[in-house]
Amino acid sequence: MQITLILSALWLGILTSISPCPLATNIAAISFLSKRIMHPKSVIMLGIVYTAGRMMVYAALGGVLIFSLVSVPAVANFLQKYMSRILGPILILSGLFLLNIIKVSIPSISISQGKQEKIAETGVGGAFVLGVIFALSFCPISAALFFGSLIPLALNNKFGIILPFFYGLGTGLPVVVLTVGIAFGTLSISHWFNKLSRIEFYTRKVTGIIFIIAGIYYIVAFVVPVIVKYRV
Repeated sequence: MQITLILSALWLGILTSISPCPLATNIAAISFLSKRIMHPKSVIMLGIVYTAGRMMVYAALGGVLIFSLVSVPAVANFLQKYMSRILGPILILSGLFLLNIIKVSIPSISISQGKQEKIAETGVGGAFVLGVIFALSFCPISAALFFGSLIPLALNNKFGIILPFFYGLGTGLPVVVLTVGIAFGTLSISHWFNKLSRIEFYTRKVTGIIFIIAGIYYIVAFVVPVIVKYRV
């Protein structure tokens, strides 16, 4: 069960990283970081540091949210009693977001291209800062995956506090691969972007359908019996 949860968190992180908005910011950041550096090892190092910044944000934010909710007795008791019942509708809504059936515009942190380039020019520190900033720039899909899927999943399991770390790790894996490819010139940035965009389209659709099916299961298993019981 614990391995399944970890793999689920990793998958959600990977899907977040290759979603259109995060993917575009990842490629932009790596482009800025590698623009003035010729040595492949240096480019890879900056990519890893940038990824570490993203991972830290997701792991810290998720850890704080989960710990804050479960540390309040009233909230913890509520979640323990009702989380299985409300998880179904949450998963269905998240699935509808992933399938682009529900569209919501949310505010996000943004910085100009000029400022991004200035931050990138500061080297390792700049790479870490860019990772932190871009990780906080949630778009609807990444917000649905993190707040609507990962957090409820973590709250519903006793090992949930470790899931944000693996989610953050998942968001970093495609970025590291992307950095290595660009550093050694095996593929162009546009080629990477187009290829990952096509992969993301299908994986997001499949994940959205799985979420909806899982949500229906939770409703049938935990909500319907309660409704039937009260009606009887």
